[in-house]
Amino acid sequence: MEKRLRELAGQLSSDWRGSIIYHTPALARRLRDFQFARDKRRKKYGTMKPWGILGLYDHLSGVRVDVEWAEDAAWRRKNGEPYLTWSDFEGIKNSGNHRPFFTFAIVSACTAMMFAALSVNGWKFEPLSVNPMIGPSAETLLRLGAKESYLIVQENEIWRLVSPMVLHAGVIHFLLNMFALWYVGKAIEQIHGFFPAVVQFVVPAVGGTILSAIFLPEYITVGASGGIFGLIGACISDIVMNWNLLFNEFVNERGVRLSHARVLVVLFLDIVVNCLVGLTPFVDNFTHLGGMILGFLCGLSTIQLVSPRFFGDERQRFYKFKLLFFRSFGLLVSMTGIIVSSIVLFSGDGETNPCTSCTYMSCIAFPPWTDKNDKWWYCDDCSRTTAEGTIDTSTGKFLELALTCPAGDIETVAVDESWPQDELGLEGILPMLCREHCL
Repeated sequence: MEKRLRELAGQLSSDWRGSIIYHTPALARRLRDFQFARDKRRKKYGTMKPWGILGLYDHLSGVRVDVEWAEDAAWRRKNGEPYLTWSDFEGIKNSGNHRPFFTFAIVSACTAMMFAALSVNGWKFEPLSVNPMIGPSAETLLRLGAKESYLIVQENEIWRLVSPMVLHAGVIHFLLNMFALWYVGKAIEQIHGFFPAVVQFVVPAVGGTILSAIFLPEYITVGASGGIFGLIGACISDIVMNWNLLFNEFVNERGVRLSHARVLVVLFLDIVVNCLVGLTPFVDNFTHLGGMILGFLCGLSTIQLVSPRFFGDERQRFYKFKLLFFRSFGLLVSMTGIIVSSIVLFSGDGETNPCTSCTYMSCIAFPPWTDKNDKWWYCDDCSRTTAEGTIDTSTGKFLELALTCPAGDIETVAVDESWPQDELGLEGILPMLCREHCL
């Protein structure tokens, strides 16, 4: 019996292994109380769980509450206090302010800004070669606050580091992000509360935008993806720190561990899909991956670990040191990263890319095997090219065009006889002329 209790405690907490101080009756009673709480939970809620990450977080939340109830029962038993029933204890734990108010606010803000973008764009979508996400023009996104490194650095429009988190490139981008935000953000906020959800979304969103401004100064970018990847990073942090609670036989019913494994696969696929979306215009993977790293670090600082005291380890020094290390490490590294990257950004000119080859990590003209003028979409700013034409007064035809390239250079191009002779037709071929003469 004693050997089995040690094995069970070891499965639940790696901190317990090797403990010299061991009280078999006390530990046995705690484990029985925990199993009693699990049985009560199954009788009340059944064995069905929400799908995906919501199900994993529902399970993890239930384990946390049951552990805390068993620990509370042990404390009351030791101090001669009257017991608090499991139902009353759970009611107290669930009476806090854990409804997803922040997630709802961000979804509402993104929805409002999506309609605002379409309104400013004249309720029309740009061609798919310009915006494959089915959305507004680059000029519209810039007017509403898209990230543009030159404006941030040279014009001191620092608010553009924050505003992109509620803007989206188009309907497809918006729907994908809102699904992921509600799916993951709601789960995290309901379990960990309002403040951790704010930290795990806002800090990665801003930090990811700073990285994007450094490594993609020539592109404008928008999206809540940095914050969403921050929430995904926090999910990974929570899973890593509570691995023993999610993947051991004692806590989980038959088949539940396999279900958790499926959730990890879905989480991985979600990351891959969002990285593929990051290869399209106005969306970038520096925001995605930077946000996920910062989200993981923020998760270390804001997610609560289960105390090993419950599992029979009365020596708290190592646990307290580990907890302090996680809290300090995550916060210090994330804030240091944001400060250093901000210094790098504002010490530059907002135009020079320190890593020109890094642009291929964030946008690829597709498909790569077609002619440069036959792509589905492009990763340049040629859609913003303007021109002034010179007209032959005797024939009324255009003779030449003075192209204003995205970098501000002026290129004079003779008008070919095969080109359109009306302003609208010439405007349609300006991106092609830009790629031939400006890039």
